[in-house]
Amino acid sequence: MRISDLVAKYIIDMLDEQDGNAEIKRNELASVLGCVPSQINYVITSRFTPEQGYIVESRRGGGGYIRITRINATRQNAIMHIINSIGKRLDSASAEIMLTNMLSREIVSENTARLIASAISERAYFDVPQQYRDLLRAAVFKNMLLTLLQSGD
Repeated sequence: MRISDLVAKYIIDMLDEQDGNAEIKRNELASVLGCVPSQINYVITSRFTPEQGYIVESRRGGGGYIRITRINATRQNAIMHIINSIGKRLDSASAEIMLTNMLSREIVSENTARLIASAISERAYFDVPQQYRDLLRAAVFKNMLLTLLQSGD
């Protein structure tokens, strides 16, 4: 398991244990997980964004902290929020993170997540010219999510 995955899992576990709110001291967490503080920053800025259903606040200084709050929204609102956050282009790594978050928040079932994962994977776009892959992936992901809204799955 990569260190970024380990940090993300640790934070998600904290959020689960503390009703969707976690207060983190970056240096302390880095010490516990055996990584550098900048890795904590990287994970928070890449995996705990508003588009992925989180609010992040930070306070600097000696007693500084990073507070992460999971946004609790209805399934339909969460899906619409994700659709609106995708934009015109979507790289495979960002798409996978969004999908993983949707699965962990139980917005999609495991079977649905597997289907979407196969449709947004880099392998699915192998024959598509590089400059069009992220455009196509964004359109496919949005359309699949819109279909989920309509079907109620």
